[in-house]
Amino acid sequence: MVTNPPSADTAPDQPWWVQQWVDLLNSYRFKKRLERARNYAREGHVLRIEFVGPKVLADVQGTEPDPYKVSLSLTPFSHEEWGYVIETMSKRAIFAAKLLAGEMPANIEEVFTQNGLSLFPFTLSEIHSRCSCPDKANPCKHIGAIYYLLADRFSEDPFVLFQLRGRTREQILAALRQLRSQDKTDAGATTAAAVGPSPQGEGAVPPPAVPATPIAQPFQAEITHFWHYTQSLEPSLVVISPPPSSETILDTLGPIPFAANTLGTAATSALSSQVAMQYLRTLYQTTSQQAVVAALSAGGSD
Repeated sequence: MVTNPPSADTAPDQPWWVQQWVDLLNSYRFKKRLERARNYAREGHVLRIEFVGPKVLADVQGTEPDPYKVSLSLTPFSHEEWGYVIETMSKRAIFAAKLLAGEMPANIEEVFTQNGLSLFPFTLSEIHSRCSCPDKANPCKHIGAIYYLLADRFSEDPFVLFQLRGRTREQILAALRQLRSQDKTDAGATTAAAVGPSPQGEGAVPPPAVPATPIAQPFQAEITHFWHYTQSLEPSLVVISPPPSSETILDTLGPIPFAANTLGTAATSALSSQVAMQYLRTLYQTTSQQAVVAALSAGGSD
């Protein structure tokens, strides 16, 4: 049973793709009908909502004893259209990195536009919906309730948008990996063909002498160059994602050992340590989040 009230129409920090969906709903001119639909979603009238391929199926409790059956879908893209879209995505490593991290790239719509498509519907009339209720208007309040709950689903998982167009998260990521791997194989084959085979047999020209490898010097760390890296990275091998654990170096180091004789009693010292640790944790989390955002943004030109 779906009981969580939708928050996409009120949350100020909602993702941009959720806001775009909500803006589409708000473009509907019958505001009273939308208000009733929003209340239906908030009050828990949606008993079931599930995805069957690119279609959404739901049960919504109305005034009758039996719940109404609701179905909703977008026109899925063809296999060929998805092939063009994923090929375009594969040429932009930042898209693969963000999608692998569960984030919708801000300019993802450009990938579809370049191929003559649109990820989002332009109007509600492009959403194919049906309800078993006697109300002839579309969307009725039961269908409208599903619209608002979908905004919550989009917030939790942006890949739901792709699924409505005919491709799941697993299919998209698998296709991206395959294309990236194929590009590397093709590049390697091209390099080998350009170099040509090694001469074999009698009369072959011997290869040039290989100079002796110098003895490696012991590694010496230079603190002034610790954060500098001059070599280029392979974009397809770089995936920026949030850390798998919330534990930080602060948790490893433990409480700050303030001296009791400089701050007063041992209790005062312990309290001061807690305040300092909380401040540093907040600072550490903020800095980490900003670093991930900056790293993803820096890769946008790839």
